[in-house]
Amino acid sequence: MCEAKNFYLWLLQIIGLLGLLALCLWLSFRPKEPTFTITEFSVPSISSQKSSAPGDAYQDDTVSITLEIKNPNKDSSIYYNDTFFVLYFGQDTVGKRKISSFKQEKDKKIQDRYNMDADEKVQRALANSISNGNAELKADLSTMIRYNTWGIRSKHHAIHLQATIPVGSDGKISGKKKKIKLHNLYKKWKLRDKRFL
Repeated sequence: MCEAKNFYLWLLQIIGLLGLLALCLWLSFRPKEPTFTITEFSVPSISSQKSSAPGDAYQDDTVSITLEIKNPNKDSSIYYNDTFFVLYFGQDTVGKRKISSFKQEKDKKIQDRYNMDADEKVQRALANSISNGNAELKADLSTMIRYNTWGIRSKHHAIHLQATIPVGSDGKISGKKKKIKLHNLYKKWKLRDKRFL
């Protein structure tokens, strides 16, 4: 009877140890989400807006943005579905861009410049706000990704990120931070809520 108890206790300890080892391995090899950072941003200069006569099309209505995408995983490459990037000024859409699906290798960083043709009415309102020094745009990015770890592809994971872009009178990112990281708003709200608990 005593031997049986000792055997079961030993077996329980082995199972517990294996479970703990499996948890540690899962945590160490679980892929991390890619990071998306706006490294450059510009809207048409105020002078180009003023040089356009009322009712005329803008000489330059292109919004330019440079996006850096980093895969922090040393063991996993990432497959991206089509990525949709939208800029808002208030409730109005400034511009949209679709980035076609691609694969990003392990521990790699890519950086590309994208142009968006802005809507003329929204562009005029944005130009006025920029000249007053209080322009602020919202960036919205959504995609689906799959991790490839040791030749095994994961299920699809949805990514939906946002960021606020303060714009100075020169039409570029204003303030001390010249790079803006896009964040998962749900996680951000959870962190804020914990501060008040």
